[in-house]
Amino acid sequence: MEEQQHKPRDWSKLTPAEKKKNLFLKQKETLDLFLERHAISKEQYDKSLGDLRIKMGIADDLSK
Repeated sequence: MEEQQHKPRDWSKLTPAEKKKNLFLKQKETLDLFLERHAISKEQYDKSLGDLRIKMGIADDLSK
């Protein structure tokens, strides 16, 4: 199992923007795993990721 790329440091020391970014990346990682393991379709992944970006106000380029 690969090491988590976006492991946050101490949450109490993060700014609200850093916390939001880390939460988004963790949620995206979960969606990535679901897609990789065929638990969801590519269409479901795209819809869920798009909805997540909208709800969290995250730009498309952040998740790359």
